Amino acid sequence: MARTIAKDHDEKRGQILKSAARVFAREGFDRASMSQLAKECGISKANIYHYYGGKDAILYDILETYLRELRDLICGIEIAGLDPAERLHRVVEEILLAYQGVDDEHRVQSSGLAALPPEQQKILRGYQRDMVEFVSGIIAENAGARVENDPAKLRAATMSVFGMLNWYYMWNTGAGTQARRDYARLVSNLTLGGLQRI
Repeated sequence: MARTIAKDHDEKRGQILKSAARVFAREGFDRASMSQLAKECGISKANIYHYYGGKDAILYDILETYLRELRDLICGIEIAGLDPAERLHRVVEEILLAYQGVDDEHRVQSSGLAALPPEQQKILRGYQRDMVEFVSGIIAENAGARVENDPAKLRAATMSVFGMLNWYYMWNTGAGTQARRDYARLVSNLTLGGLQRI
């Protein structure tokens, strides 16, 4: 007879992922043990194995959940009716706000993705690529003909925006909403100013 799923299955799974992200971010994926995960989660190793076959499965679920939800949020931002500059302001702000409260997941993404098998990496990199292409399209709208025939320049501009946002996440993890909004406006203004001189 098939085992029934507990009513709080998704909640417990979410707690395991949040706790595991904390451990992986602090210890590094390779050094983290299932015993450490169980201690951080406040449950037994056997209980974790009820949800996941091992550490690799937990790592993939952390990253798949985080990147898919981030991709869906960013690529789903309502920007219709905004001019190109305001589109950039809005999207840069929403990205920085989306980073709030997920420092551990972001660190695990930076350090742990390479530990996964190639087929899983491909899925996760696809989510990242979707976000990059979305932002790249908005930057292209603002730059116009200046990048039309220069994809390398467009990519460099796009990745520079993500670089500035990731710098902020690394060094200002405790920043509140208004500070993030202010920095997002700085990033988009710097980007818009730079695009005029490409």
